[in-house]
Amino acid sequence: MAQYLEGPQQQLRAYSPAVVTEGGRIVWMAGQIATVDGDGKDISGNFEAQTHRVFALMDQTLQRVGGTLANLVTMTVFIKEPRYGDRFVEIRKEKFADGHYPGSALITVTNFARPGIEIEIQGIAVIGDRA
Repeated sequence: MAQYLEGPQQQLRAYSPAVVTEGGRIVWMAGQIATVDGDGKDISGNFEAQTHRVFALMDQTLQRVGGTLANLVTMTVFIKEPRYGDRFVEIRKEKFADGHYPGSALITVTNFARPGIEIEIQGIAVIGDRA
């Protein structure tokens, strides 16, 4: 069961100030990156393509344990370029179209472990009964 607390700023920026859960299994996800798309095409340096691919990979990981991206209750997002913050919010709104946004932190970093990486997302999901 998950309860998503709401607030005006949080709805605008597509995150919840808190998500309360009861029961279910907790899935602690490692940071996810992507430098190739689903077809193996290089997407190094392409923020938008990497963001869509990272969300797809997270969803695939969660499906392996009986969940989906909708089970994500919090995420820590690292981006290299602050100018992409608003675009990230738009993409996150698409991925959580029901308005049940995970809690989130959006952090800019100087660089990542590999060249060409523009974004990394780490998350926690709860799989079980949902409100």
